[in-house]
Amino acid sequence: MEVLYPVCCALDVHQASVTACLRSPGTGPQRRQEVRTFGTTTAELLRLADWLTAAGCTHVAMESTGIYCCRLRRTQPQPLCHHD
Repeated sequence: MEVLYPVCCALDVHQASVTACLRSPGTGPQRRQEVRTFGTTTAELLRLADWLTAAGCTHVAMESTGIYCCRLRRTQPQPLCHHD
């Protein structure tokens, strides 16, 4: 059985920015895709979280090299990284 998430997001985490690609149902078989870039300050990460929440995003996949994902983890109530 194939698992599909109607609204999901991929994050590419860097030292000074986070690029988010939000995918959601579009018209017909096409999916809607929106890409936004956020800073890594707490205010910017909360703005990212607000955007994802408003869109109904239920799942996020994150790619990061190094320790940059640690900043994101501190803004979430639950662990985000597999090594938590």
